[in-house]
Amino acid sequence: MKKIILSVLTVSSLALVSCSNGDEPIVSVKAPATYVFERDGGSTVSFSGQTTRIQMATELVAGLKDQTKTEADLDKMFAHVGGDADFSDVALNASGKNVRSKIAASADFYSANTTESNEIKAEFDAWIKEQVDVVFPNWNTDAVAGTAGKLQQNGGGSIRYINDKGVEVNQIFAKGVIGGLMVDQILNNYLSTAVLDAGDNVANNNAGTVEAGQNYTTMEHKWDEAYGYLYGNEANPAEPVLDADSFLSEYLDRVNADADFAGIAQDIYEAFKLGRAAIVAKEYEVRDEQVAIIREKISEVIAVRGVYYLQQGKNTWATDKAAAFHAISEGLGFVYSLQFTRKNNANESYFTKAEVDGLLNNLLGTGNGLWEDTTPATLDAVSEAIAAKFNFTVAQAGS
Repeated sequence: MKKIILSVLTVSSLALVSCSNGDEPIVSVKAPATYVFERDGGSTVSFSGQTTRIQMATELVAGLKDQTKTEADLDKMFAHVGGDADFSDVALNASGKNVRSKIAASADFYSANTTESNEIKAEFDAWIKEQVDVVFPNWNTDAVAGTAGKLQQNGGGSIRYINDKGVEVNQIFAKGVIGGLMVDQILNNYLSTAVLDAGDNVANNNAGTVEAGQNYTTMEHKWDEAYGYLYGNEANPAEPVLDADSFLSEYLDRVNADADFAGIAQDIYEAFKLGRAAIVAKEYEVRDEQVAIIREKISEVIAVRGVYYLQQGKNTWATDKAAAFHAISEGLGFVYSLQFTRKNNANESYFTKAEVDGLLNNLLGTGNGLWEDTTPATLDAVSEAIAAKFNFTVAQAGS
């Protein structure tokens, strides 16, 4: 992996499971060097649906900066119906999958909470509408407090297109997708015991019974689908290099590049490999230990990037409003995504939706938002509130 030294045997890539009878040999589960699993000479790894949704989300996010797109165009990209010509890729058009249906749709968090799931989906819909109704019409207007428009970074830098509160709506949407789609589906759906062990999954996996017409058991496939939401857009997903899309892959790469968090990408990769190997070996305690690692580490990525962007915004808040607003807007999206994180030993997030809404309200205030209501003190307070629930400091994440 790029910026990561691969080691076939690391702390998480070899698990020893003691048997109840002390005279029996210790059972070991070894992770392979790469994410390659086969049965009868054929691969058992499949996650094409996850790759499709990553690519759909990529085109949708790009569309949020295309003034020729109407609200209907973007809504159709978001809630794509198979056969509709919503994307530039004919394969995406042919697919019956879409992004919207999988936002806030995990078994653990939302199957029994459809009210909140629908509320979250409606927030994404509203961001699309705001981008079209508020930001697009003011594309060539100079933005000021209370007026949407364009704002250029110092020294002829990038032009940012913001709403009346100084927020890049497309950034909240894009970073919200990381949490609402990728993180929620990985941590709270496909790695959920309710999904992995549903129905006859354990019995079928124990017996090596594969799905009809496939070369994998259902449990193997569910684990692979979780893997696909992180590594599914890689040129070679078995040996990921990261930064393969603008979603979780990119930001895991960014966090791993920070010396304070170096090795986090390797930890996640090793846990995915070992957990999958444990399924093959029918060692479900080892599998579940890897789930806990993945939940902890991916949740940390979201929290670290949230704090990072809020601190970057604070650093330029007084000298370069466009740069500050851009960073804070990204931070808002990561703060929004905190509600989809998962404590590794509990059926709950690090932050409830109500808590996340409270943090966002603290940042944006009730007036002109980033122009006036947001202050360095506010950015620090929210950053501290996030870091307090994780094992890192604001100084570590913010640099």
